[in-house]
Amino acid sequence: MAIDIVTPELYETRGFPDEDFRRLRRESPVYWHEDPARNVPGFWAVTRYDDVVHVSRHPEVFSSHVRTSMFEEFADEDISLYQLMMLFMDPPQHTRQRSFVNRGFTPRMIKQLEEHIRDVGHRLIDEVVTRGEACFVRDIAAPFPLYVICELIGAPVEDRQQIFDWSNALIGFDDPDFASSAEHARDVSALILDYAHELAAQRRRQPRDDIATSLLEPDADGRRLGADEFAMFILLLIMAGNETTRNAASGGMLAFFQHPEQWRRLIGNRGLLRTTADEIVRWVCPVNLFRRTALSDTELRGQRIAEGDKVVMFYSSANRDEDIFDDPYAFDVGRDPNPQIGFGGGGPHFCLGTHLARLELTVLFELLLDRMPDIRQAGEARRLRSNFINGIKEMPVRFTPSERLTRTSSI
Repeated sequence: MAIDIVTPELYETRGFPDEDFRRLRRESPVYWHEDPARNVPGFWAVTRYDDVVHVSRHPEVFSSHVRTSMFEEFADEDISLYQLMMLFMDPPQHTRQRSFVNRGFTPRMIKQLEEHIRDVGHRLIDEVVTRGEACFVRDIAAPFPLYVICELIGAPVEDRQQIFDWSNALIGFDDPDFASSAEHARDVSALILDYAHELAAQRRRQPRDDIATSLLEPDADGRRLGADEFAMFILLLIMAGNETTRNAASGGMLAFFQHPEQWRRLIGNRGLLRTTADEIVRWVCPVNLFRRTALSDTELRGQRIAEGDKVVMFYSSANRDEDIFDDPYAFDVGRDPNPQIGFGGGGPHFCLGTHLARLELTVLFELLLDRMPDIRQAGEARRLRSNFINGIKEMPVRFTPSERLTRTSSI
């Protein structure tokens, strides 16, 4: 079987490889995939929904910590640093750190952000609405979640462009438009960690009502996050909290352009906003994959997996699984129920920002319906060259010009 589902250029030219995923789900759902181009060992490609969920929910067998949960093969000295990040921990260490940060991401806490999120959206739309044209990614989808995250951590307005550039470099290290190499991405990570340490020092001197201050406070047992743990969480927040919503928003808008009847449905029935965010995440699947490492010999769907083997979960494939979703290749904003796993397959690493991402997407598309109901694609959508993030770099749009709602452009 000649299958390639990891070459980044494939995703740049046509999005995720649907036909190959469909074939693997049907013929070899746990498939040994060679990786000769990178001169690294091969891996087990897990493409069915139930198997992705199984791997996600059994960290005692499938580790995020041993070689991290990234597809890339990092040097040992890099791994020792990245293992301080919650994304790359296993229980019980992961359980302890997640308990610190959960308090800032409860549904009640996120609901309190709604008016701020709405205000950010209005102001971004105000920046372009009188022109009648924009780049949807650069002008709306990219800054929208970034400004929300900056507000969460209390980053000054003047730091936002720098944080935006850092985020692009981390996610787009396979794309020459954003960074020249994985080494550059490591350098950027170091800059963010320095920034986070300085942020922690500022909050210790002058506490504020933001998540950075909250994370530095002791828990009920008097325990605190270590300095490096705090810095690594800020790195994770800037990377994951920004990029996932950004790419869900831009990919969701493209889906509406490709399925205009769904946009008309939404215009005619705002009640469908309740289910739209989850269908966008299922359809776009902003994060294509994560890896695990087998801690012991095990078996998955009849395939013998050896201790130390690399196991890669493909969420884009799982979210098209014909055994789980009726008509999975239909973009349906009214899909309900919708057990999509674009936020992860459950288990300890289920996305911390799920409630925030749903709220951001719901608010953004509500505002677009209100203020740009005739938005339409005005040029090619350029995709990110990455097997990790299903992203769009540029997408020109047009709409009927209208008046600003806010008096100032300051965001």
